[in-house]
Amino acid sequence: MPEGGLGELDSRARDIFRSIVESYLSTGDPVGSRNVSRILTTALSPASVRNVMADLEDMGLIYAPHTSAGRLPTEMGLRFFIDTLMEVGDLSKEERKLIDKEVKAAGDVDSAESLLSEAGHMLSAMSHGAGVVATGKQDIRLKHVEFVRIEPERVLAVLVGETGTVENRIIDVPRNLPTSALVEAANYINAHFVGRTLAEARRELEAQHDERRREIDKLTERVIAAGVATWSGVAEESSTLIVRGMSNLIGDVRAIEDLERLKLLFDDLESKKDIIQVLGLAEHGEGVRIFIGSENKLFSLSGSSLVVAPFRDSDEKVVGVLGVIGPTRLNYARVVPTVNYTAQLLTQLLGR
Repeated sequence: MPEGGLGELDSRARDIFRSIVESYLSTGDPVGSRNVSRILTTALSPASVRNVMADLEDMGLIYAPHTSAGRLPTEMGLRFFIDTLMEVGDLSKEERKLIDKEVKAAGDVDSAESLLSEAGHMLSAMSHGAGVVATGKQDIRLKHVEFVRIEPERVLAVLVGETGTVENRIIDVPRNLPTSALVEAANYINAHFVGRTLAEARRELEAQHDERRREIDKLTERVIAAGVATWSGVAEESSTLIVRGMSNLIGDVRAIEDLERLKLLFDDLESKKDIIQVLGLAEHGEGVRIFIGSENKLFSLSGSSLVVAPFRDSDEKVVGVLGVIGPTRLNYARVVPTVNYTAQLLTQLLGR
């Protein structure tokens, strides 16, 4: 970054640099001095533009991808542009209404996961990139529990959370367990632990072991303990990574090496690799964060950018992040307010 920031860029250099970046964000192609000269609002010869471009290259803000080619912004140049020159507007009333309609429709009729999935789909459609939503292991608060026998020694435990999430787990039970024990186990949990998190329920079960045994028989107790232990002890399966619109990224591929980098990104997403890193992006600061290329270790190999914002639950606790993955030439000025508004909307809906 230039030591003096914009102080080292006079108005002419600033206009030329802005023209190069905006041309790249629009087309993805290098731009030469002759084309920059035509774009500028003030008359400047191609030779004068070349001199300024040479200075910008010395600063590390632009580079030539090939010999005698035009210039592209470096990652540092993009960061400099975003932090100092980019103007981020607000969404129009029509755009807000569209987001409200798409996301709220899923929230009104389906589970929380459907709500998150629709948010990812909407972000993909509006950004022409891939919409991503990541949530970690959540402290789900219980609303209702049921146990359904599916085999002599296996029971389906159905957990309904206060936010509308539904989780199913298979637990092992004694072969001689009567159906009445399943009913008693569900009744006991629904009577004693509604509104509590799974971790809270498990701790209380362990602390009240002797007292609980006087209330219920041993077999029923085993169902209760197994069900709550299963739910509250599975961290990895409680993490969710939803990606929508990955095919949009393929449309931006310009070379074989781009396709290889994109394949690495897809592999990471499919395997939920380093999902904790994605969630960690929400822990520092408020609002939208932009990671360009190697600034984000998770996606550096793909040459991609990531624009993310956190969303929260009814207790104002960060429970996940959502955003857009795309090429480094994302339309940041449009994507940033879209991601920000969608995150605020999810926070509102999850809190409700």
